[in-house]
Amino acid sequence: MRIDVLSREYPPDVYGGAGVHVAELVRALRSDPGRDVRVRCFGGPRDEAGTTGYPEPAELSGANAALRTMGVELPMAQDCEGADVVHSHTWYANLGGHLASLLHGVPHVVTAHSLEPLRPWKSEQLGGGYALSSWVERTAYEAAAAVIAVSAGMRADVLRSYPDVDPARVHVVHNGIDPVDWSRRERPDAVRALGVDPGAPSVVFVGRITRQKGLPYFLRACAQLPPEVQLVLCAGAPDTAEIMAEVEELVRGLRQSREGVVWIDRMLDREDVVALLSSGTVFACPSIYEPLGIVNLEAMACELAVVATATGGIPEVVVDGETGWLVPIEQVDDGSGTPVDPDRFVADLAAALVDAVSDPARARRRGAAGRLRAEQEFGWTAVAERTLDVYRSVGGDR
Repeated sequence: MRIDVLSREYPPDVYGGAGVHVAELVRALRSDPGRDVRVRCFGGPRDEAGTTGYPEPAELSGANAALRTMGVELPMAQDCEGADVVHSHTWYANLGGHLASLLHGVPHVVTAHSLEPLRPWKSEQLGGGYALSSWVERTAYEAAAAVIAVSAGMRADVLRSYPDVDPARVHVVHNGIDPVDWSRRERPDAVRALGVDPGAPSVVFVGRITRQKGLPYFLRACAQLPPEVQLVLCAGAPDTAEIMAEVEELVRGLRQSREGVVWIDRMLDREDVVALLSSGTVFACPSIYEPLGIVNLEAMACELAVVATATGGIPEVVVDGETGWLVPIEQVDDGSGTPVDPDRFVADLAAALVDAVSDPARARRRGAAGRLRAEQEFGWTAVAERTLDVYRSVGGDR
């Protein structure tokens, strides 16, 4: 079987959960030498066999970001000739998959990592390009031979956002985790080099600076943390100057009222992230939109208890009272994920964080339970086999 995987992100250019998913899925699929798995991704040339990078067309330099994205996908679609199945990830690659399906008569499978109708703040980043990204996504989903949702919550979102999609074509295959790469490894010297005291209790956040991650709510909640608890933010890649400015102002305010606020404003390599997670007391995922939250799996695999919003696919990963704490949220029904009562959400988030750090032994027990759950339920070998089942269901094994 020849499988062409289309993605904006692929190592070494990975900045979010979708990129992690693609890299790990490809690795698992390639474990069988009988499969020809070809990756088509954005960016410059790759040294990895079977992987091709596609740069933005020079002719579109200075154009809207969505148009530049669409320009990358045209040669991708052409090069999919001969594939048995084409599998695209995120709207950035959906057009390439859709065009390849039309051009070459090959089944197109889409994995839903997020949905444009549920990210209206993207208009801040893309301007009129948000209308283009929304059109691309809708067209691809409605025409796809199959849609893979990374959680049952995401499957419900797909069917609500795109009611013309046949429910029988939408399959749930959870994200995964590599329990070897992501496992507890304490490296106190590396943590100190990042400005963190490994001997002090800490709440750790790892993620991009984007509206969906709920970082402003989290920073407001952190004002209630006990003074001896460190706040460790590994947060970079802001979507817009506006969200960056808001985060900077909130961090500045926290630093005026307390010590132990550490902001690592760049994306770290995996080993340093593992070291941070292994030194923490609790991990925080305050997202207001999260189809699954692979970052929670990474924390759990490192034996770190999780405090997370009870939204999207997060409750399918984090078990309240067993592997962490789920924070209730009532959200505005406009696709934005905005809390109906932001002050209440901040208060509930603060209460959960304070409760989590108040009993380190209990947090360690929940972290150990999280590791066990990550190992048993979310291994990449199982994810790859379930994905192959979807390929077979649309005739991709001909």
